[in-house]
Amino acid sequence: MQAIFGKISTMKGKTIIALILILVCLDQAIKLYVKTNFYYSEQRVVFDWFRIHFIENPGMAWGLKLGKGDLGKLALTLFRLIAVIWGCFYIRRIIQQKYHRGFVVSVGFIFAGALGNLLDSLFYGLIFEKSDPSTQNIAQAFSPGGGYAGFMYGHVVDMWYFPFIQTTLPKWVPFWGGDYFEFFSPVFNTADVWVSVGVITLLLFRRNKQ
Repeated sequence: MQAIFGKISTMKGKTIIALILILVCLDQAIKLYVKTNFYYSEQRVVFDWFRIHFIENPGMAWGLKLGKGDLGKLALTLFRLIAVIWGCFYIRRIIQQKYHRGFVVSVGFIFAGALGNLLDSLFYGLIFEKSDPSTQNIAQAFSPGGGYAGFMYGHVVDMWYFPFIQTTLPKWVPFWGGDYFEFFSPVFNTADVWVSVGVITLLLFRRNKQ
């Protein structure tokens, strides 16, 4: 990791590198477990409001996509790659300039989340066979038949699903009366959590130098 960020000899620098490694490894360990133990769209209920629901996202967070088809997917992966490379230099700079520890940690969380999802996009298509919902097969790694996509065309593995509220809206509610309502509906992954934690904590720390 230090080869990526350059020479960082301070204790703060080594701590941030260790934090990023731990966060990325945790994210990848959960994704690998879900990918190799769940069939696509399988859902396991831990609590009624806490479920593990395996899906794959070819686009960005919230299911958004950048363009259409393979070109859009390639553009998104390249964007993630450029963002991570830029992040390496940025983290090195804010450590060397002795930014507030809370700010550096927040940026570290965001970087770890971005790197975690980038690894999916770069390599998962090469490593895994397709998770086919029609056959409910569980994807195998390094299958003799090859992966489901080429380098940079992998899909991001999502699994966390928290439907805190599932109900039908009363008839008197304007526009949506009688419709099904769910909160919180997105399915996301641990890397998304790291990014969200980083963004939220950035609001709590100023960019003051120690």
